[in-house]
Order: sequence, then structure tokens, then C-alpha cells
Amino acid sequence: MKLLDKYIARQYFTTYVFAGISFVSLFIVVSLIENLGSFIDKGIEAEQIILYYWSLIPETILLTSPISSLLASLYITGRLSGSSELTAMKTAGAGMHQLLKPFLAVALLVSFFNILNAGWLYPKAAALKNRFETQYFDKTFENISSSNNLHILESRNRILSIGSLDQQNNTGLNISLETFEGPEIASRIDAKKISYDETLDRWILHETRTRVFSQNGMSYTLNPGNDTLTLSLSATSLRDLSIQPDEMDIMQHYRYIDEKREAGFSNLDRVIVKFHNKLALPLASVIVILTGVPLSARKKRSGLAIEFGISLFTGFIYLGLQRTLSTAGYRGLLDPVLAAWLPDLLFLAVGIAIYKTANR
Repeated sequence: MKLLDKYIARQYFTTYVFAGISFVSLFIVVSLIENLGSFIDKGIEAEQIILYYWSLIPETILLTSPISSLLASLYITGRLSGSSELTAMKTAGAGMHQLLKPFLAVALLVSFFNILNAGWLYPKAAALKNRFETQYFDKTFENISSSNNLHILESRNRILSIGSLDQQNNTGLNISLETFEGPEIASRIDAKKISYDETLDRWILHETRTRVFSQNGMSYTLNPGNDTLTLSLSATSLRDLSIQPDEMDIMQHYRYIDEKREAGFSNLDRVIVKFHNKLALPLASVIVILTGVPLSARKKRSGLAIEFGISLFTGFIYLGLQRTLSTAGYRGLLDPVLAAWLPDLLFLAVGIAIYKTANR
């Protein structure tokens, strides 16, 4: 069976690659035809256009990989069934689980590549794509956090308020830092400006006014110079406020969420959904195998048009679910982790049910 497994794995991988290249090529051609007039009107150089479409390839591969995987599994299994090879395998005692092995082995490798793609390749490409669309298409992106009137929970008993923030230079204006002891305020520091000194590894408060509250009253101290301050919020964390989640590699994305939670940031649902999508979407290429192989193995013959139609229909259902549930997660209507993983879980349940039915 090892030789047969290699044969099936090779055929599945070849078909998957062909389908993937076809989808990427089709997308680029359609997009180029749609935008060609704009490119000419804006006088965009050919080199910039080539780089732009090069930056779209990782995302297109990631989105179409489940469809390509399903199409390849349907086509190869249908061809085995139509040529009576599948019947011969069953006669030799090969069950559905043995038929699935080469498909799953290759699909796991594909998913591993897509995790690398989603975690590292796509974020770099997304940064290039976003810059191009901002410059030439006047596209705007929703900030994951506002740069004005920030209120950050510091060390669980301090609240840092920043009137306005310059994310590039890590400076803020109109600063206040309130420290609490239980429900009572213990002290408050007001400053005109806050900046980060990389040499000292400290935050610097400029022109501070400090009030300390006690049972005996309030003491007031004015410092026209600078005070150093240690915060749990890092300079990198503030700078990352200007980065879109799609532009973060998976490790940077994880640290971003962890630091924001530690610093008391709220409204992280969108960022959390995006992070888990970078793991859930690549695994879909494996999950659809549980649907494609048993479904195609039940038919005597299957035409390419039927296989292609089933793949597109199923793929659009998956991507539609993924987009709809992600939006619900962004808006807090659904737990963000569940919103990212629910399409995979639903398709896994359907796949297991089809597998059990076909294995009887």
C-alpha cells in the first residue's frame, strides 16, 4: 500500500498546485482588467503594479487553499472510483481510513505551509498592499485603537490618560496618571508631555504637577523639569497601535494582544479574531478532506465540472461563514475565539458525519 499511497499523494498534490495556480492567475487577471484604467489614469509605473499584484499572492493562496484542497480531493477520488481503482482497493481490504491517509498527509503539509504564510509571509505582503492602496486608491483603514483620549489601566491600580498620542515618535500630550488605594485616589500626576527614552529605558514626564492625597489633606509639588516613570506599557506596544492586525506576524500579533490585555486595553475583539484566523484558515485545507474524499468515493463516476462546482459552492459557504462570523466577533456579538474557529468546527462535524456514513 505504500506505493499506492505515494501515487495518490503525488496526484493529489499535483492537482492541488494546479488548482491553486489557476485560482491565483484568475484572480490577478480579473483584478488587472478591473483596475487597468485606474492604473493608466494615475500614471502608476509597471514596476509598482507588478509589486502590488505580487503582494496579493499570499492572501489569495490562503483564501483559496481550502477550495483547491477540496477540488483536488474530489477530483482524484472521483477518478479512482471512475477507473475502478477504488473498487480494487476495497477488494484488497483497504478501508476509507486507509484511503484518507495520503490525502491527509499532503494536506497537513499544505496547512503547515499556509500557517507559515499566514503568520509571516502574508503580513509582509499586506504591509506592501496597504501602502499601495493608501497611496493610489485613497483607501483608509480602521484604526485598532484611537490616538486620542486614551485611558490605560496600569499595574491594576493606576490609570494613565493620554490626551493625544504621536505613535511614530512615542510621545503623548496632556498626560495624567492616577494611583488608587482601593476605591480611593492616592495620588495624581499631571504632565504636559510624555516621551520614551531608549537609553534610560524609562518614560519621561515633562513639566509635572503631583498631588498626593491623604487623611491630612493634599500635598502639591510642581516640577518644571522632567521626571522618569516606569510603566508596564512598553514603547513598542504604543507604536504598534498604528499597525493593522494583518501586517503583524503571528508572534508580534500574540505579543500585541498580551501587552494590551496587561495594560488594560479594551475593544480587542477584532485583533483577537484576526489572530485566530491566522491559525484556523490554514487548517481548513485538512478539514475539507474529510468531506471531499468520502463524498467522491460514494459515486461511480464524477465529471470535472461537477467536482469544480461542488468545490466552489462548498468553498464559498466556508468563506462566507468565516467572514460573517468574524464580523460578529469584531462587534462583540460572538466570542472572538469562537468566531474564528466556528467555521472549522462546523465543517469538521459535517466531515466526520460524511466519513462515518461512507465507512459503513
